Amino acid sequence: MGKMLVYHGSYTEIQKPEIIEGKYTKDFGTGFYCTVIKEQAERWAKRYSTPTVNVYSLLIDEKLDILEFKSMTDEWLDFIIDCRNGKPHNHDIVIGAMANDQIYNFIADYIDGIITREQFWVLAKFKYPTHQINFCSEEALKCLTFCRSEAVGI
Repeated sequence: MGKMLVYHGSYTEIQKPEIIEGKYTKDFGTGFYCTVIKEQAERWAKRYSTPTVNVYSLLIDEKLDILEFKSMTDEWLDFIIDCRNGKPHNHDIVIGAMANDQIYNFIADYIDGIITREQFWVLAKFKYPTHQINFCSEEALKCLTFCRSEAVGI
């Protein structure tokens, strides 16, 4: 994987990304989340009163432990369920589709037994594509170089 640009939606410029333990569990666990889809980062940023998209150059160190989900699979679903339930993992970087609010509602319905796994996949496959890269370790953060930040119009 060559050098590419990735985006992080926030409320402020972040020149030096950090891994901050949040009070809420996320799709791929604790880390610093980016995406290759600029519009998605803009949507993330618009949750704040001062929406800002941070742009980074990314060159992945192939020696790191990288888990990549090329598509939404049973393995992807099980991994997200584990992470959302607080189960830790040892990957440096995790890449794959994001379980946005709508998809996560389907996951919650699956966990609660309201829908079957097969019903989950029927519902999930019609949603627009998403993407996320979670930098889960300090070594992974070294793959990012800050380029600039951009204010996002509301």
